Amino acid sequence: MTQPSYDFSGRVALITGGGAGIGLATAEAFGKAGASVCIMDVNPDKGERAAQAVIAAGGRAISFDGDVANRFQSSAAIEATRAAFGEIDYLINAAGVFKHGEALLLDEWDWRRVVDVNLTGTFFMSQLLGRVMADNGGGVMVNFGAVGARPQGVSYVASKMGVIGLTQQLARELHPYRVRVNAILPGGLGEEDMPASSITSTPDAAAHAALFLCSAAARFITGQTLTIDGGASLGLG
Repeated sequence: MTQPSYDFSGRVALITGGGAGIGLATAEAFGKAGASVCIMDVNPDKGERAAQAVIAAGGRAISFDGDVANRFQSSAAIEATRAAFGEIDYLINAAGVFKHGEALLLDEWDWRRVVDVNLTGTFFMSQLLGRVMADNGGGVMVNFGAVGARPQGVSYVASKMGVIGLTQQLARELHPYRVRVNAILPGGLGEEDMPASSITSTPDAAAHAALFLCSAAARFITGQTLTIDGGASLGLG
């Protein structure tokens, strides 16, 4: 199926968790659409490889080694992006971690680490870059959540459901500053040894949804969640 085309020439996107998975697919998609991209990832090798992949495809990109759960590193990533490319138009919060284990057995460190990255990190990046976007007259943020409960992963589910509430509140508070905020809820991506029957989405599908939400076609969309799971959440598939 032919994907819709977008033109983000002259625009700048900061993508967290851009070294792999959805973040990498989104970085490549924005690069192909003409945007300059900063790929923030806690793994410097993955981040640099992702940036080189964008450049090899004809885009402009830099990588930044940083942990979104660290407020100072989040701030540094924003400043590095502005120094390289100018003001930032789009924030894609794709950084995320998952921890297996039953709720009754999960230890405190694992709980805190997952929530710190998935929810608190999303807040740090949104707050810090939201201030910049407000001063610059607007921007767009896209957060990645998740679809409902699963057999295991209480910290992941709690943090990702929290992202939905965070998205709605940010959309409300940032609306006067012309900043739109939306969330994407991808389905099963074939990770964590999922059987083929559980794959209901792809990183590319999520990336193109992010392009749409950042485009002018979505200029009246804010505070919403876009579920991409082939109808699995409705019992289809």
